[in-house]
Amino acid sequence: MFLSRLFNALNMSVQEQVVSEILELNEKTKVYGLALKPQDVELMLAARSQVLCGYSRVELGIEVTKELIELFSASAFIRQEDYLDTLNELHEIFYDLKNETEDQISDMKLIHKMKEVFEEDCGGSLDFLKSKLEEYAGSFRRELQQNDYLREGEDDDWYPKM
Repeated sequence: MFLSRLFNALNMSVQEQVVSEILELNEKTKVYGLALKPQDVELMLAARSQVLCGYSRVELGIEVTKELIELFSASAFIRQEDYLDTLNELHEIFYDLKNETEDQISDMKLIHKMKEVFEEDCGGSLDFLKSKLEEYAGSFRRELQQNDYLREGEDDDWYPKM
């Protein structure tokens, strides 16, 4: 009984720390007219948890969330009234893309690719972003398969070990 109360207290402490870290980003995003309230952060984290669960993923840190906020807040296409919904959708797109590219691309590279396509090709449309990144993921997977095919038949054991 005592152990479960201790665990819940630790979990609440971690949750409060995460909320606090994300709220600190308001100092950077307010120059773009964007800010999250504590209840917005809690809603975003709940949506993020659902996305992670839906994609059978585990994410221990919040670095992806922080990078999405920092990078996308500078976009002229994001307005305060859509900010939370946009961040939630960006999480969905990111984790879908991570699965579709078989975790072969680093988180930061993927987020920067998302931002580039969002700004340059999509004009701020999340639906168009999703579509363009599906094409990107398909192309990426084909390239991975081609590289795997080219490596087939190679016998690493044949070469002497140094």
